[in-house]
Amino acid sequence: MNPRSEPATPSLAQEPDLGRAADGGVGRLLELTVVDLGLIDRLRLTLEPGLNVLTGETGAGKSLVIDALGLALGARADTSLIRHGADAARVEALFDRVPEPLIVAREVSSGGRSTARLDDAAVTAARVAETVGALVEVHGQHDQGRLLDERWQRDLLDAYGRHDDARRTMARAVARWRENRSALAALVTDPRELARRLDLLEHEVAEIGAARLRVGEADEIRRRLEAARHGATIAEGGNAIREALDGEEPSARTLLGTALREARSVARLDARFEAAAARLAGADAELEDVAADVRDALEAVDHDAAAIAGLEERLSLIYGLERRYGDDEAAVIAHGEQAASEIERLRGVEGERDRRRLDDASLLAGVAGAAAELGALRRAVATRLAAEVGTVLERLGFPAGTFEVLLGRRPAAADDAAIELDGDAVAFDASGADDVVFRLAPNPGEPARPLSKIASGGELSRVALAIKQVVAEADATPTLVFDEVDAGIGGRSADPVGRSLWSLARRHEVLVVTHLPQIAAHADAQFRIGKRERDGRTVTEISRLDREGRIVELAAMLGGAGEAGPGMAALAQARELLDAAEAWRAGHVDRG
Repeated sequence: MNPRSEPATPSLAQEPDLGRAADGGVGRLLELTVVDLGLIDRLRLTLEPGLNVLTGETGAGKSLVIDALGLALGARADTSLIRHGADAARVEALFDRVPEPLIVAREVSSGGRSTARLDDAAVTAARVAETVGALVEVHGQHDQGRLLDERWQRDLLDAYGRHDDARRTMARAVARWRENRSALAALVTDPRELARRLDLLEHEVAEIGAARLRVGEADEIRRRLEAARHGATIAEGGNAIREALDGEEPSARTLLGTALREARSVARLDARFEAAAARLAGADAELEDVAADVRDALEAVDHDAAAIAGLEERLSLIYGLERRYGDDEAAVIAHGEQAASEIERLRGVEGERDRRRLDDASLLAGVAGAAAELGALRRAVATRLAAEVGTVLERLGFPAGTFEVLLGRRPAAADDAAIELDGDAVAFDASGADDVVFRLAPNPGEPARPLSKIASGGELSRVALAIKQVVAEADATPTLVFDEVDAGIGGRSADPVGRSLWSLARRHEVLVVTHLPQIAAHADAQFRIGKRERDGRTVTEISRLDREGRIVELAAMLGGAGEAGPGMAALAQARELLDAAEAWRAGHVDRG
């Protein structure tokens, strides 16, 4: 078995203070599997807590591993990365999670279709980025977006200074001010418009009130008008009924009364007539009731032309109100009530507007106070952050006084809301009123410039490393990746970079791609990526190196590898380099 690829526990092991992911939470990257991506046909990388280093020959595929990780984090899929002859490339990442790892999978087909899964659920790439994107932060020569974002620089300063409470206070103050401003803007501000609106509403309330509507009145009037169209015929027939029942001629009631008297007289002589007498008495009472109902109905018949015209006028009034204010009497009445309430509200608008204006000034003063307090906290820690980062940068080969944290304020534009701080009108938002800019002066005698103006990716990588080391306790990103962190530096600066990476890895899982043996010597786990030919195809392979394998790899990185492998001198130098790194680490285990 090849001794260089034997997995083995490093000779010096201090368990980094990474902890385990909380139950349900997601933590560091545990494993990355890559299939058919570039020169990789199949590769599995199992990372260790602490500092993981990828080394190997140029073009072997170290950057492909970073590209694969980007896919697992939700980056845009690129079909050009698919291995020649393969139908699709697949990347799978396992992240620490209790009780079982979170599995993230991305697949890119040669036809351009991209799929993503979280555990067993199909999701979008955007959902992948939302879920795991914040778990890994990549720093490289071409991936410095966050480091160059001055908003992130401000957030990082606040994280370093533990300004969470002050940030929340500021955000709440701005939210209260914005809410009041919105309410003030919603109030009617033109006095003429206010007067016009009040006149209209008062007219509506008066018109609806004067009508004295009743719910169901229109239906009742329509029924009466329908009956009124046949009023004469109804009256004639009704009078005939009344005359037949109770008229002057022998009527039904007269004849029935005669029959009832005779029946009662006979019944006194013959009991067989008592039942007939009782039934005739009932019929007499019924006829009396029918006659009364007919008289009442005749009195209610609308056959008077003036009465009918009145009903039609009333119905027209109701129809007009319904056209303007609602579908029926209930809706019209409700509109009147709402209009009355609106009148009451509008009559209080001036007072409310005055109160809101006073509140606006008071709330802006609260915003200014919160911004001033937050700004004071930021200024108190900015110098300390700059000094600590500067100290680390000195160890990384930069001159003293290289790093600055500059705080400023944006003057408010003429149409912007502003607060007064130190006599100046300044702009603000929920994060405060300060601009925070990280600046670097890498060359003696040259002025400091914002990081966004620094052209060297290697410098930016080392600045990111220094910042990360200083704020490691405040930053919760589980996994940090540094691609080509050694670009532009020589062997003299490389050992301090390795030490800084190892120190940073006490708080985070760190993955580094490097060409420098001085950095690789500080790894908790070292992996070699190489190329070989298999079945007529070039493939990329990865192997975890044991200590002897690391010495051979370090010797090759030192430039001592010939066709027969590294010579004795190179191996001795590599062993010395690894021994020195382990000795330094042993002296810093407790300090981390």
